[in-house]
Amino acid sequence: MFKTALQNFTLKGKSLLPVVQGGMGVGVSAHRLAGTVASFGAMGTISSVDQRRHHPDLMEQTSGKLRTKENIDAANLVALDREIKKALQLAKGQGMVAVNIMRAVSEYARSVRQACESGAHAVVVGAGLPLDLPDLTKEFSKVAIVPVLSDVRGISLLLKKWMRKNRLPDAIVIENPHHAAGHLGVAKADDLKKEGVYESPTVLEGTLQLFKDMGIESENIPLIVAGGVHEHEQVRDLLDQGASAVQLGTAFAVSQEGDAHINFKKTLAEARPEDTVVFNSTAGLPARAVRTPWLENYLAKLDRLQTIAKERPCTAGFDCLIQCGWRDGIDKHGQFCIDTQLAFALQGDIKRGLFFRSSEPLPFGSAIRPVRELLEYLLTGLRPGAHQGAAA
Repeated sequence: MFKTALQNFTLKGKSLLPVVQGGMGVGVSAHRLAGTVASFGAMGTISSVDQRRHHPDLMEQTSGKLRTKENIDAANLVALDREIKKALQLAKGQGMVAVNIMRAVSEYARSVRQACESGAHAVVVGAGLPLDLPDLTKEFSKVAIVPVLSDVRGISLLLKKWMRKNRLPDAIVIENPHHAAGHLGVAKADDLKKEGVYESPTVLEGTLQLFKDMGIESENIPLIVAGGVHEHEQVRDLLDQGASAVQLGTAFAVSQEGDAHINFKKTLAEARPEDTVVFNSTAGLPARAVRTPWLENYLAKLDRLQTIAKERPCTAGFDCLIQCGWRDGIDKHGQFCIDTQLAFALQGDIKRGLFFRSSEPLPFGSAIRPVRELLEYLLTGLRPGAHQGAAA
């Protein structure tokens, strides 16, 4: 389909293009985006977080007096099932459809099982060490399990734990927290100041050496590099350095097939890298987002909010995070409802939304382009409108 010199990689016996679409919640990557990406022979990813927001009937069933944790959690499992099945229909047997699930959410285990039962090809887990993922997926041997990690130390720990369960990851996403969007793979923002720990070439080299030291055949575990990738030349260089594929989030979020509102896409696409800021999320993890009016106002009031932090009822009606700074009164964590602010962003509400974005420029600047053109550029170097006769 795309004339490229770049090699496909193999995951669970399936040959895939070396570009992966990352999972983005709330609802930013749903069936339309993931299914379209998969239809071109790549891996598309649905976020498991609060997909009911794409389903008016489920929102109605969880409104008013029906807005309880039990109802919302059940509705989200129904929504996830629908999104996976719709994505598989769009994919038409091509590529792979994955589900990204945060280890930090309370419904993590049930979401993993639902993803597997609904036919997802892969389960990708970040925002915490998924040491129990082999146990949760034991009945679903055909489903690829893929942890998201940021440094060699974390990869080593996970491999040792999983090997005791006679299981290895089917792939590993190596996320560079210096550039990634959303929740970052570090315990605190100061960790980003550590030099030589999270740079993609360094972690790639260290992981390949780790495989060698542990007697693991490197070709058995594809390494997917995420964070900061926005040019064809980067893709080519990272594959030359030992990566099997690259993963992008923001660039796919602003594509024509992205599942969020057009104002959401424009906000991300028009934001400059210097318009982003790293701050502490409600989960206690650093996160990177656009300096919207809501975020600027929140950061200006943060010191006061932290001094009056206290336990309170969940404003969203369900405890989406295992630990929530706002709900649980943890003053060092963020003091807002992350589900509410991300839901505003999904709807394109610039004044009230929280818009996660990577730190790097986007491949097409502020333009909203189709997934096909993004994949073609990343794989070949050809930009929209360029002569189609030769690949870079």
